[in-house]
Amino acid sequence: MMLKHIVVEGPIGVGKTTLTHRLAEEFGFDVLLEQPTENPFLARFYDNPDQFALQTQLYFLFQRVKQLRTLGQDDMFSRGVISDFMLEKDPLFAELTLATDELDLYQEVYHSLSLQVPVPDLVVYLQAGRETLQRRILRRGIDYERKISPEYLLSLADAYSQFFLNYYNAPMLIVNAENLNFLESDEHLAMLVEQIRNAGQGRQYFNPMI
Repeated sequence: MMLKHIVVEGPIGVGKTTLTHRLAEEFGFDVLLEQPTENPFLARFYDNPDQFALQTQLYFLFQRVKQLRTLGQDDMFSRGVISDFMLEKDPLFAELTLATDELDLYQEVYHSLSLQVPVPDLVVYLQAGRETLQRRILRRGIDYERKISPEYLLSLADAYSQFFLNYYNAPMLIVNAENLNFLESDEHLAMLVEQIRNAGQGRQYFNPMI
């Protein structure tokens, strides 16, 4: 395939932002990244999810929509772009964290802001088990992330699996990232890059024996 727009996705801690940066260097693409540190509600959400879930979710929604609007205006596709998020996944978090009346409000806002977002040429979906996600979260040492409960991580990983099980809008490469280290291993990165360069239409799987 001709690749000009790649999305790397997966649950928190799986390594999608690290991989996004390394793939951007490999392919000579621009990057479009989530900015969780800019969300003033996120740390408070992990302290008190019931009180701050809606504010946190709406902030991320507006942030992602704004970023995707600038993507279209800046014609980043002339060079190629790789992102560590997709807008269609945004409701996944809302369904996990919001009360019924809050979810109704969120969905109304989401649909009113819905964009004609460009369909990626390829989605690289990273999977890993809960213990691996927890270990990586602790290793990167962000204080508020240490408060993420194992139960929430498991629910999040299951929600991602369910979402991508039913996602057919773009070709997808499903990667077992349990034993892959894209930050420190050039070999692991090279194996994945080969899979991406040879990706075709439909759904494919990469399960390396490391």
